[in-house]
Amino acid sequence: MNINCAFSSKINKKKIPNPRVCIIGAGLAGLTSARYLQDEGISFTVLEGTRYVGGTWRYDPRVGTDENGLPLHTSMYKHLRTNLPKPTMELRGFPVPDDMPSFPSWKIYYKYIQEYVKHFDLARHIKFLHNVILVSRVQNMWKVKYQNVLTGEEFEDEFDFVIVGTGHYSKPNYPTIPNEELFTGTIIHSHDYREPEVYKDRRVLIVGAGPSGMDIAIDVAYHSKALVHSHHSRIKFREVFPKHYIRKPDIEEFNATGVLFKDGTYEDIDDVIYCTGFQYDYPFLDKSCGLDLSPRSVTPLYKYMVNIRQPTMVVMGLTVRACLVVALDAQSRYATALVKGNFTLPPQEEMMEEWNRRAELIRSKGRPLSDIHFLAEKEDDYYADLTEESGIERVPPVMFKIRTVDTQAKLESLYTYRNYAYTVLDNETFVRTLEDKNINRIR
Repeated sequence: MNINCAFSSKINKKKIPNPRVCIIGAGLAGLTSARYLQDEGISFTVLEGTRYVGGTWRYDPRVGTDENGLPLHTSMYKHLRTNLPKPTMELRGFPVPDDMPSFPSWKIYYKYIQEYVKHFDLARHIKFLHNVILVSRVQNMWKVKYQNVLTGEEFEDEFDFVIVGTGHYSKPNYPTIPNEELFTGTIIHSHDYREPEVYKDRRVLIVGAGPSGMDIAIDVAYHSKALVHSHHSRIKFREVFPKHYIRKPDIEEFNATGVLFKDGTYEDIDDVIYCTGFQYDYPFLDKSCGLDLSPRSVTPLYKYMVNIRQPTMVVMGLTVRACLVVALDAQSRYATALVKGNFTLPPQEEMMEEWNRRAELIRSKGRPLSDIHFLAEKEDDYYADLTEESGIERVPPVMFKIRTVDTQAKLESLYTYRNYAYTVLDNETFVRTLEDKNINRIR
């Protein structure tokens, strides 16, 4: 499978004088981008549809739409704690507090984000309650149309660069399962999951075994009468789950009061929570942007972020299986160096050839194109590549090492992996301490 360039193959190698940058979204991607652009004295505007910073990290007990009729972006739930330890959640140049737990709650981490905004005085650059409705490429400029969500007034500005920082954890991906409409219980997606207490003494079905599926299953199991877990994950968890945890394969079909599974077994069910992931959703990007958008992928991208066909657009935070905060921070620094003109991208044909090689490798393994966003074991190499090309400070290899050890701890026990504390000693090594057993290891 080769994707050809239908757009101009010439990249302007000249530095754009006094570039104007539009950042879409005031979540972590937008905030880190704003911080680094500000450091370099580059003119930029952040457009944010809500009255808040932090994106998905801000908990909201409501579901559906906000007070202005916009879909609620956050997927945060009441008892969420980070699933990566705090060294990998730290934003560069802004140390996490010493008293922050190793795996902080959303409330503690969101306060850290708020303090970051205050420390770098970023709020003055943010147009809150201004929702982007259209981004288009016209005569070598980006035209961005946005709307005041309170008054309905529309505006249009021109920019030299666009940084898309709206993330990809807000539009639920729902499975299609026969006879779902017959089911008389409740069905929600994890995007709308907020608290487990409503499932007290209920028979609850969790569908999916990604990070949120496993975390929500454990959260609900403290209250439910039965926790039925349907998934096809090949990950070998060595967990000893509670007696009322029932492992099941994929669903065959619903009926009015329960679910028939692929193995022929049946369970009565009161409530269903789909933990089946999210779709990539950028409805404001029109065809002139040059991206191929599908629910499972955004292509073609150079370095997992640069729009190859229109390389003055950067789409942030699409990497999967990585230290997302660390990756976002590195991508923000790379994007800033690109805007500033500190380095020149390769010719468009070369970027496309590299992307096609990656896509063909994925196809040859029989994997879906969505794998194009996976870093996994390539994470540290990715950070080295960003540094080699752009000259930004390298993400220390110790970050990938911490994630590797933490992943193993999750396989050992989803109930205890958050008991570990990780202390960075230098760019290569760290100490892991299990506080209640006083175990120290240097890695």
